[in-house]
Amino acid sequence: TIKVEKWFGKKKQIAAVRTVCSHIENMFKGVTLGFQYKMRAVYAHFPVNCAISEQGSLIEVRNFLGEKYIRKVRMAAGVTVENSKAQKDELIVSGNSIEDVSKSAALIQQCTTVKNKDIRKFLDGLYVSEKGTVIAEEA
Repeated sequence: TIKVEKWFGKKKQIAAVRTVCSHIENMFKGVTLGFQYKMRAVYAHFPVNCAISEQGSLIEVRNFLGEKYIRKVRMAAGVTVENSKAQKDELIVSGNSIEDVSKSAALIQQCTTVKNKDIRKFLDGLYVSEKGTVIAEEA
């Protein structure tokens, strides 16, 4: 067990201590269970194609809105991406660090932002559908 103490702390100092405790808990959880984000490809007309290369450390997004441009996103260190076997158009981003996993998922989502069009109408992209752990938690 780890004990963290702060005597006579002000509000911001106590908040910083709580942040450190949360980081430590996330490190324990990441090493024991692992973090996993599931992402779904959403498209209206042109099917988005995701090719994974370099042992799951690079993803190439093709045919987004029918464009010929290939979007390449490199995963953070220790993060892998794979296609889901159970669900069509689903990616699984997994790793031990929640910061790296969420950063990689955010970069994948940001690479498919729609430019110069009405974003209320053009909802195509890759979106996070589920957050969880690789090994199921016991209640």
